[in-house]
Amino acid sequence: MSRMQVNNELTLPGRLGDPTRILETDPRSDPRLIAALEPLGLDGAAAAVAVGPDSPLQAKLDYLATTEDAMQGLFASLTADLPPINNVERRTETIRGHDRNEIKLYIHQPLNAAGVLPCVYHLHGGGMVILTGADAAYRRWRDELAALGLVVVGVEFRNGAGKLGNHPFPAGLNDCMSGLKWTFDNKDQLGISRIIVSGESGGGNLSLAICLKAKREGCPEQISGVYALCPYIYGAWGEPGKELPSLVENDGYFIDCRLMSITAAAYDPERRNNANPMCWPYRATIEDLRGLPPHVISVNELDPLRDEGLAYYRRLRAAGVAGYARTLNGTIHAADVLFPQALPEAHRATIRDIKGFADSLQI
Repeated sequence: MSRMQVNNELTLPGRLGDPTRILETDPRSDPRLIAALEPLGLDGAAAAVAVGPDSPLQAKLDYLATTEDAMQGLFASLTADLPPINNVERRTETIRGHDRNEIKLYIHQPLNAAGVLPCVYHLHGGGMVILTGADAAYRRWRDELAALGLVVVGVEFRNGAGKLGNHPFPAGLNDCMSGLKWTFDNKDQLGISRIIVSGESGGGNLSLAICLKAKREGCPEQISGVYALCPYIYGAWGEPGKELPSLVENDGYFIDCRLMSITAAAYDPERRNNANPMCWPYRATIEDLRGLPPHVISVNELDPLRDEGLAYYRRLRAAGVAGYARTLNGTIHAADVLFPQALPEAHRATIRDIKGFADSLQI
């Protein structure tokens, strides 16, 4: 476990060393991030709410609907003043999914591209229960990836709650698999050489789960690599275990275990899939992981989810899976995706790293 020096005394980091510590008072925090969060009231302790994982399902769904509205407004404000990206063309394809439902695919391609290009198959965040691929932050993310020379396909999958709910597991995962199959079957039309699955938070969960599912269903060739950012994969945040100290160390830093346990309860309301790696990839065994394509696991130092991502990375390595992990110091959950103006260098570095990973893979 990492330690840090404060006032010449050795202490544990974050709330492990001081249970009253908040993001603003943690000396590891990037001050630019604190400056961006302070006007929003997000630099301190998480607000108390009456809803918990054992509340009635409708109460949790109502709370998540309100949370979705607030987060969509926040994320839109974080990208509102960015300059436009003009060298990308965009279109929407509507396909029929595994469950005979309609699925929108948002396709972003660089203008006047020559030859085939790698594809990033993008799955948005929101704990698999809120937010949408049409949200401003995700439109911008896809544009920035495409502007670097990638074909990007974003999936509008069904959520466990919110505007695109209420469709618990495995509805969203089924949609992601349907969109992947369509993308793979249309590689020539799209000018795609290979497909890298990527997403942050809940999208990181789905990125890992879809790779496990592709192996289980006998179509692993559809995925050449996975780039999962701050993956939300543990599933038991109501009772965090000692093997994941970041759940205590960074609890309440932008996100907290209470919120994550509520979203988990909406994704799998009857909790029948606590041990199912398709639902919670943290439960994957070394044998489940053996033979998977290369993975990158990217985490944020001040994220409660940091250690579950790193634990998954270590299990990948034990299974002989190629790849690497990276940690962005001083940053909160998904900060390199969601705070492009406050943390421009981190934002650009992650975009470049995804592009570099995609370019490095064999067809």
